[in-house]
Amino acid sequence: MKRKTFLTLVSSAGGAVLLPSCYGRETSGTKPAAGKKTRSSRLSADIIIAGGGLGGCAAAIAACRNGLKVIMTEETDWIGGQVSQQGVPPDEHQWIETHGAPASYREFRNRVRSYYKRNYPLTLDAFGREYLNPGDGSVSRLCHEPRVAVAVLTEMLAPYISAGRLLLLTEYKVKAADVDGDRVKSVEVLDLNNDSSLILTAPWFVDATECGDLLPLTGTEYVSGTESKKETAELHAPETGNPQNNQAFTLCFAMDYQPGVNNIADPPEEYGFWKNYIPQMKPPWSGRLLDLKYSNPRTLEPKELGFHPEGKSTGEALNLWTYRRIINRNNFLPGIYDGDISIVNWPQNDYFPGNIIDVSEKEFRRHLEAARQLSLSLFYWLQTEAPRPDGGQGWPGLRLRGDITGTADGMAKYPYIRESRRIRAVFTVLEEHVGAENRKLVAGEEEGKRSARFFDSVGTGYYHIDLHPSSAGDNYIDFSSLPFQIPLGALLPQRMNNLFPANKNIGTTHITNGCYRLHPVEWSIGEAVGCLLAFCNSKKVNAKAVRERKELLEEFQTWIRKQGLETDWPA
Repeated sequence: MKRKTFLTLVSSAGGAVLLPSCYGRETSGTKPAAGKKTRSSRLSADIIIAGGGLGGCAAAIAACRNGLKVIMTEETDWIGGQVSQQGVPPDEHQWIETHGAPASYREFRNRVRSYYKRNYPLTLDAFGREYLNPGDGSVSRLCHEPRVAVAVLTEMLAPYISAGRLLLLTEYKVKAADVDGDRVKSVEVLDLNNDSSLILTAPWFVDATECGDLLPLTGTEYVSGTESKKETAELHAPETGNPQNNQAFTLCFAMDYQPGVNNIADPPEEYGFWKNYIPQMKPPWSGRLLDLKYSNPRTLEPKELGFHPEGKSTGEALNLWTYRRIINRNNFLPGIYDGDISIVNWPQNDYFPGNIIDVSEKEFRRHLEAARQLSLSLFYWLQTEAPRPDGGQGWPGLRLRGDITGTADGMAKYPYIRESRRIRAVFTVLEEHVGAENRKLVAGEEEGKRSARFFDSVGTGYYHIDLHPSSAGDNYIDFSSLPFQIPLGALLPQRMNNLFPANKNIGTTHITNGCYRLHPVEWSIGEAVGCLLAFCNSKKVNAKAVRERKELLEEFQTWIRKQGLETDWPA
């Protein structure tokens, strides 16, 4: 029996990681900017995936399922992206339980429910619900804890890790790339806890990072921010484009409520600033940011919101407490939970005073800290000054739950990014393809009742076009869209031949990103890319040829449908 050799590396957690020799074991010295000598190891696989969010995980599952070997890196110590490290319960459409997403995404959702049923002391009523919603949050049919998403995704990846098809490297960040013309040769990833780095080589690379980090590093052509009406002819596009004008990001946090307890600590350092902050928007915001009023996304008129951490009625106003509630204590046996647990991803902690795309690391960190101060200030305001239905002010019993987010301060591990760099794609999805009003203008009344049909569809999705306030001062842009397809052309860079997007970095515009950026769509994109590369490997063809050659495209679409990917909506 042939003995396997292993390469021992120091992991970001300080222990030893044993890598099978099939991943490569060549080491060399490298010099970082400070001139300090470090060790660099070269590993190889069939696919390198940068980013372990939903798109990255789906791409890895699809590629490994079809026999390829994958190395996936993740900047934090949690996989799952927006559903875990960013603390965002799934934003989904009303048909999600039966269609409008791949079978594997519904498997993920079913496993989440099964995880609660296997491990939590649910009431008989909750246990018996086919479509259990642990938090009964109104934003989704499945509001659950971030840690459960990590556990379920780890379960789904475990067989491939065990079989040696997947190497998962957490707390590694891409810092450089080696490119030859229209092909990426390798990427260098830095261990965020020490000075070592890895050189990762493969025939194919997937950018599943939250901001499209591989695009500038590899010289892949991309766009960011807003395109002008002249560029896209979109109904809601501005007259002048601005690449620095991106949607707000949010540093979410988790909290619960302890009646009769005073959890108030010192105010955050920047509380005085955020307490009095009035957003400078076009059209104007409704008043102060820290208030229970905000701009109605559809009309931009002032709209009242409610807040009651005991889940009691707030009349016609939406109770923000139950909006993204991830644990409803009434779904569990008495005494298990003192109160509900809710995630705060609200208009009041959207951060739009600065842009974080194509800025220095120092500037990125500055805005991230400001967003942290905003979220901490919102929490303190809720404890001390938020209006109560009984005429009082503040809810002192509110408590940050860092154990839920996996952090010391209760904030999410990573900001919720709504807008990324986007590839200049072979095909770009425009508002005229998916926007309900724009679609009728270009396709007519009857044909405009459905989205554009893409001959190269590799997935489906739906969400209304939802653009949060932007870094250049645009207020909400929110309007109806139609259930749509995901065209293969939007996943193919115009020039690069072995780099593919698997997050919010596909060929959309600032406008259409508003409906292609949600959880199930990101998963669909990632799975389509993973399948595409497995298909290209088996057929020995270039990815663009799959779209260009009719017989190949039809074979590929038939093949992915057999694997549970949907390419069209039912009539």
